Amino acid sequence: MKYIRAYSLKRFFSLKRPDFDGEIPKPDGSIVENKDIFNNTAVPELSQRPTWKCFSYEELFYATNGFSSENLVGRGGYAEVYRGTLGDGEEIAVKRLTKSSSDERKEKEFLTEIGTIGHVHHPNVLYLLGCCIDNGLYLIFHFSSKGSVAALLHDPNQPLLDWKTRHKIAMGTARGLHYLHKDCQRRIIHRDIKTSNVLLTADFEPQISDFGLAKWLPSQWSHHSIGPIEGTFGHLAPEYYLHGIVDEKTDVFAFGVFLLEIISGKRPVLDGSHQSLHSWAKPILIKGETEKLIDPRLGGAYDVKQLERLAFAASLCIRPSSLWRPTMSEVMEVMEDGGDVDKERWKMPEEGEEQFWGFEDLESECNSTTSFSSPHDSVSIGSC
Repeated sequence: MKYIRAYSLKRFFSLKRPDFDGEIPKPDGSIVENKDIFNNTAVPELSQRPTWKCFSYEELFYATNGFSSENLVGRGGYAEVYRGTLGDGEEIAVKRLTKSSSDERKEKEFLTEIGTIGHVHHPNVLYLLGCCIDNGLYLIFHFSSKGSVAALLHDPNQPLLDWKTRHKIAMGTARGLHYLHKDCQRRIIHRDIKTSNVLLTADFEPQISDFGLAKWLPSQWSHHSIGPIEGTFGHLAPEYYLHGIVDEKTDVFAFGVFLLEIISGKRPVLDGSHQSLHSWAKPILIKGETEKLIDPRLGGAYDVKQLERLAFAASLCIRPSSLWRPTMSEVMEVMEDGGDVDKERWKMPEEGEEQFWGFEDLESECNSTTSFSSPHDSVSIGSC
């Protein structure tokens, strides 16, 4: 690749490759003789991540049954995800840059994801097992057996998510985002927090994934100024769309939409209209009629106190002014079970006079230099 040479990437990974016999077809159809081509050459490991490794193309080929269409579990704007099983029985997800993706920006996003997630280690952030740069670009993760939050919320063929599970997902995602902002080795702004980018383990523990748009924010910087604008309709913070300003509060806004989706079971852009979920929910939140937000499919089976806390947290997160939004530390304080929430602390002067930028406003301002994705344009590293 023109952006990163094989050695400069491989030196970050431990090469632990089993021997393979036979011939392996390359993506272009030619044959790789698998004899004495790849050596089990050890390279120095990073002390903080001794389990990183660089996978061979052969390992991924056999694990995914030759990248069979039957193993394809997700497809996004620039990548495909295949389910695979390693020789030791471990299930993995292989994220592959699509052959048709020749856009340099997409390749940079893919490599950005390697550089970003290589620095994270938290139960609520998807763990990187390794990568492969033979015959393309590949990222390898643990397989998320339950798929994405979006799939479980909106797929009519999936069992209904009960309130206890939804609350667990909300709390775990908040912890993961707080880690990225405050406790990670590097300060990371995700820029694309949404239900399709939060995957679930077998016990419904949420894990934030898809760091293709993520940005490191140096400690001495207050924000990034970014162009062109990229993201997903229904999740964009006003200051990001209008001015290209990105900081932790950009993610906080998107997390507020995430909470509303968890509570209501509605998509971020309402079906049959161009209205955003947050613009629909805002007047309900202002009136304090939180019971009107709840997913009717739950049939009243939810914890009222927990609902009030999550709804109030969402109302703070989607405030138009980033100055009046809480940090993720403060969001977690509001969400956690305990005594009554101190709403007076968060009272905003002249709130009713503030303009709220809904989906319609963003859409009408959209121009050719703006790059958005649909709420449904995503890659889920899990089961479909």
